[in-house]
Order: sequence, then structure tokens, then C-alpha cells
Amino acid sequence: MTDTLDVEAFRTLLLKRRKELLGVAKQGDESAGTVELDQTKVGRLSRMDALQSQAMSKATNQRRDLELKRIGAALRRIAEDEYGYCIKCGDEIAVKRLQADPAAPLCIECASKAERST
Repeated sequence: MTDTLDVEAFRTLLLKRRKELLGVAKQGDESAGTVELDQTKVGRLSRMDALQSQAMSKATNQRRDLELKRIGAALRRIAEDEYGYCIKCGDEIAVKRLQADPAAPLCIECASKAERST
């Protein structure tokens, strides 16, 4: 697969994306902090908005953490010379799929099967 797949280019993309996500993580942690319940400082509707904003920040943080884990796993596969191969069936992952999602661990067939079973 290394003939058709520029693994180093994908490694660079993954490292760049990880750096971006880690930079955003510092900003996002502040938004997910505890909301004060002191109504003398914040009105009832403002507090509800703050709670909703906090919930959205937590969900965003969870998605970011999942993506960071996927990137870490892809970088490990690169280090172990297993990048570009499906972790389930071992077949090659299409280059176009990796271009769309460099952290993709499954070929399209296994990903489709996994999606149908959930």
C-alpha cells in the first residue's frame, strides 16, 4: 500500500489536526465550567442560557476528545506500519476515504456493517 499511499502526508495532516484540537481544548474547558446558581448575579433566563451553553460545551468537548483518540490511534497505526489497513478485516482502506477522514480505522464495507448493526 505504501506505493499509492503517502503515509507521511497523512501523518502531517493528523498531527496538524491534533494540534488544532488541543488548542481549541484550552478555550472549550472554560465554557464547560460550573454555572453559578446565585440568582442575585444572574437572572433565571440567563442562568438557563448558561446551563444550555454549558451542556453544549460538554458535548463539544466529548466529540473533540473522541476525535483526539481516533487521531492517536491512527498515529499509532502509522508508527506500527499498519496505517491504511482496516482494523477489522485487514483489507486496504481506499485512499479517497482516508483523504476524507485520515483517522478512519475501517474500510467502507466494515464501517457500513458496523453502522447497520447499531
